[in-house]
Amino acid sequence: MAGKEALNFQSRRSPVLGTHAAVSTSQPLATDIGARILRLGGNAVDAAVAVSAALCVLEPCSTGLGGDMFMLYYEASTKQVHAVNGSGKAPAALSLERCLEDLAKATPAAAAAAAATGGGGSGPKDIPPCHPHSVTVPGAAAGWCDSVSKFGSGALTLSELMEPAAVLAEEGFPVSPITAHHWGLNAYQLETGPNKGAALLMPNGRTPAAGEVFRNPDMAGVLRELGTGGREGFYGGRIGEAMVKVLQEMGGVLTMEDLKAHTTAFVEPISVEFAGVRVYEVPPNGQGIAALLALNILKELGVVEEDGGEAAYLHRLIEVLRLAFADTRWYCADMDKAEVPVKELLGQAYAAERARLFDPTRASVDVKKGSPTKSSCTVSFQVVDDRGNAVSFVNSNYMGFGSGIVPDGCGFSLQSRGSNFVLDPEHPNVLAPGKRPYHTIIPCMVTSEATGELFATMTNMGAFMQPQGHVQLLSNLLLRGMDPQAAIDAPRFCIRDGMANGAVALEPWYPDAAAAAAGRDTPEGADKGGEGYEAVVSELQRMGHDIKVVRGHARCEMGRAQIIQRKMSGGTQVLWCGSDGRADGCAVAW
Repeated sequence: MAGKEALNFQSRRSPVLGTHAAVSTSQPLATDIGARILRLGGNAVDAAVAVSAALCVLEPCSTGLGGDMFMLYYEASTKQVHAVNGSGKAPAALSLERCLEDLAKATPAAAAAAAATGGGGSGPKDIPPCHPHSVTVPGAAAGWCDSVSKFGSGALTLSELMEPAAVLAEEGFPVSPITAHHWGLNAYQLETGPNKGAALLMPNGRTPAAGEVFRNPDMAGVLRELGTGGREGFYGGRIGEAMVKVLQEMGGVLTMEDLKAHTTAFVEPISVEFAGVRVYEVPPNGQGIAALLALNILKELGVVEEDGGEAAYLHRLIEVLRLAFADTRWYCADMDKAEVPVKELLGQAYAAERARLFDPTRASVDVKKGSPTKSSCTVSFQVVDDRGNAVSFVNSNYMGFGSGIVPDGCGFSLQSRGSNFVLDPEHPNVLAPGKRPYHTIIPCMVTSEATGELFATMTNMGAFMQPQGHVQLLSNLLLRGMDPQAAIDAPRFCIRDGMANGAVALEPWYPDAAAAAAGRDTPEGADKGGEGYEAVVSELQRMGHDIKVVRGHARCEMGRAQIIQRKMSGGTQVLWCGSDGRADGCAVAW
């Protein structure tokens, strides 16, 4: 019952405030580990890597060493934002032709069904997430090592950063309620592969219940090998061999050479100005550009909230995100392998052109991509250290346990990011050897446009919800004057699957205790001038939006957000922290 009440937001959560440092994650035990690293003299990057390792133990149904990582790092001494792309590539031997041939053999019916969906006119439309070809090189381990090497404090070794998570895995931890729910929900994925996910199940073969202690000694061993051996200890030794072996047994083509050739990309972040702040994202292959496109169009339309009421406000946000996704789903691809016109897409002239498509009275349910040039599931968390450095970090398997394929003796499942490749040879995001796929995970960093000082570090994990969450959270902070916790707790919407014509999931708001006990939400909404969600839903439907109201655990569709906002009080910084009630976590500050 407590988990259900939490999802219905029955208890009010105040923001957590501190003046020195702060950590906000989706798991209290991970938050504690981040705080411990900071108190031992580590900086924000050290703490972030230790937190990421802990979350791989605590939430294997969301993240793991078989996945990827992205990071934005605000360096206080220079007021510079650095971007780290720790996503992996497709195997060198995986051509489009090989993939289509293998998928057609595995699913004969798919070939006939795919004639109208691309894929060169034959073969399946997508790579199934349980197929070995969906597994790209896991980039998280290298990303952790390289981030600590480049930006860490030097006060702690990689082994010391891995050890708290290794102890959790070895000694066991009580599984949090919402995590237990999703672990069970995605258990079917662990039926994939020769090892059947045994390391991620209880000894009797079931998933752990809330409060039940779960141990993962295999994962403890992997973390310690990574800590002592670094990149080579993960990709070049028995762990790498186990990954290659399980995939090749299933018909995959990943090799040790693919693992050893992997590199972390340190790239220039992309950004736009919005409402007096500068918003930073990692450039494509990450989908952060969708948030920036939407903010640019929103700025063109006017960022001040209208007097038209809640339906008009939501309509505007939904429409600018539809326009942004129409472009992102086409143009977002590996910039080393495809032409991505980032500068043109983020130009205000293009935003003005796209803004002209906005109709304040009706939904645009068939939005097409624009032409910016004439020629043509997841965990996330925030850390701010006592030096003023900040990290926005995302680490993910994708779609729960990813592929569900577990290398023998490793205690983690392999991601399925290759499912985001397009099997259409004309598409920028078409599968190709050694190419990174369209990636959903996106951290976000926000600075003052006037001073360059940190304004906030934030994320909203959850596949294609992530850029939508960034836009909604920023709107709550900047346009509606909410504190970080209120901005997170406020009801959100999600355009499903990140498709420009997708249905819109919408949370009801402000249920009272009696209604929650009866298993329903009230239509009131006192904090919105008495405008209840039923009236808002009706008005949005009248405009042409396909609205789906979601409740209870279905609210996971809105992702889980974390925010640390920096304000000043009499010359002293005050860190305002929020952590999402849609997850199990919390923030701490001191």
